[in-house]
Amino acid sequence: MTLEAVLAALHIVAILTLVVFLSSQAALCRIEWLNAAVVERLARLDAIYGASAMVLVATGLARVFWGVKGLSWYISQPMFHIKITLVVAIAILSIFPTIAFRRWLRQLRADGSLPDAREVTRVRRLVMVQAHVIPVVAVIAVFWARGW
Repeated sequence: MTLEAVLAALHIVAILTLVVFLSSQAALCRIEWLNAAVVERLARLDAIYGASAMVLVATGLARVFWGVKGLSWYISQPMFHIKITLVVAIAILSIFPTIAFRRWLRQLRADGSLPDAREVTRVRRLVMVQAHVIPVVAVIAVFWARGW
């Protein structure tokens, strides 16, 4: 039971960390606020977001394989499959902002230039989609925990 509690707590902390740093990206990724310091910060926020996502996946897998309910229970749950599908979609979407933030940082360090407005808008849209899908995952988790 202690292991289950620890894994659940770590999973929740990873979720909260991910949400905080994704929200920070959404707030900062605006053309009207973009400057050299913001580009540096976006790259740093994205690295922390990525690390929290890895912890989230690791703790989720640990709960599936070492948790009280076990693998067979999880894979028999339709809500689990919906939740995992959405998490995978978020992970795929997150690749594009990560690549962009790294490119922006390289470009900034190479010649001091900032990305154009269209690219910032496109990347912000992807960050916002992720930010709007995460609460859906949370709602699914709540319904699933209540026996749906």
